[in-house]
Amino acid sequence: MPENDAMENAAFDAATIMLTDAETGEEVPAYVIEETTLTGKHYLLVTTDENYFSAGEEDETESEVLILREIRDEDEDVLYECVTDDDELSAIGKVFEELLDDTEVLV
Repeated sequence: MPENDAMENAAFDAATIMLTDAETGEEVPAYVIEETTLTGKHYLLVTTDENYFSAGEEDETESEVLILREIRDEDEDVLYECVTDDDELSAIGKVFEELLDDTEVLV
């Protein structure tokens, strides 16, 4: 891989988790943009857009992002579920906006 392609391949350097589509069972890679803990719960801000990290600052395109909450199953395996509660989305969205000071997180 040529060195000048570093920005184009940044998504592959980001932490990646696999999301499973509940309807199809298909696995889709999700790239972790940011993570934080709020009131004892761990959250990830992720995107499935592999070009998210290679977009320049002048690029005004919007990428879909998801806010995921970490949960553990009975075997203590780490799982993630989409946050759907409006109040929780609003609160954690504000935290991610502060962490990513130049990014607006629309929830």
